[in-house]
Amino acid sequence: MNVIPSVNLQDFVSGDPVRKQKFIDDLGKAYEDIGFVALKGHFLDDQLVDDLYGEVKNFFSLPLETKQKYEIPGIAGQRGYVSFGKESAKGQKQADLKEFWHFGQYVEDDPVRAKEYPQNVTVTELPRFNEVGKEAYAMLERTAKYVLRALALHLGLEETYFDNYIHNGNSILRPIHYPPILEAPKDAVRAAAHGDINLITLLMGAQGRGLQVQNHKGEWIDAIAQPDELMINVGDMLSRHTNNKLKSTIHRVVNPPKELWGTSRYSIPFFMHPISEMKLDVLESCIDENHPKQFEDITAGEFLNERLVELGLIKK
Repeated sequence: MNVIPSVNLQDFVSGDPVRKQKFIDDLGKAYEDIGFVALKGHFLDDQLVDDLYGEVKNFFSLPLETKQKYEIPGIAGQRGYVSFGKESAKGQKQADLKEFWHFGQYVEDDPVRAKEYPQNVTVTELPRFNEVGKEAYAMLERTAKYVLRALALHLGLEETYFDNYIHNGNSILRPIHYPPILEAPKDAVRAAAHGDINLITLLMGAQGRGLQVQNHKGEWIDAIAQPDELMINVGDMLSRHTNNKLKSTIHRVVNPPKELWGTSRYSIPFFMHPISEMKLDVLESCIDENHPKQFEDITAGEFLNERLVELGLIKK
């Protein structure tokens, strides 16, 4: 597997049972083989994508002291700004060469859930920043819902199995800025090799080189999406829930060739998280004599907290 497979979400929602089943089969096979697909036919239109990138670039262009006003202590970086060099991949000592922002869930119908999450942070200098971020969040969440419906059917579950777990889930939209590299990094890359924590990740901005995925042979292959595609991968929560039937693949963002060090790179992943009480216990349908249960029972909230400690965002 040296190429990331491409699928079209419109096949799944077409109303044609043959097209829908082919999408389910192709998606399931890709996630069992390499854990990544490139997805066409999602719910973000070109104008929204352009608007979001414009607002993100405007934010990261603000003076550092302005951005640091939005770095909120005590919430493990779960909302607002996280400055350069604060996060490192699990098991890595060197911090990643990036700064980023977090938009979180917009809870509208559950006051108890709304109190569980930190509030989203409003950037007063950019009147459209939060509005555009909220709209993109909603469209990515909607796209993710249908991908998970297809995976539920692939796993022999009821189609809407994941729906109640992801409604008001703890999902994160993370615009990332990898600034120009000013001097030779000491063992640091833009994002060190890692697996994602969540159920699935939807990535905007994988059109340029940089993102690499590790295949079964341990080889690093470039993951390059077409301009109209999202790159979508399995996270550790879903891998754990399926007894590693669906693969959470190690990936990284490498530094560009030296002649491109003076350029910024922008990337916007959406991390689809469930509500904290979702049980990630291994599905019975994914256990048999050849595939014994590999993981202990745990909730999504407990698992997330463990990983935030490992990433250095929560101090023990």
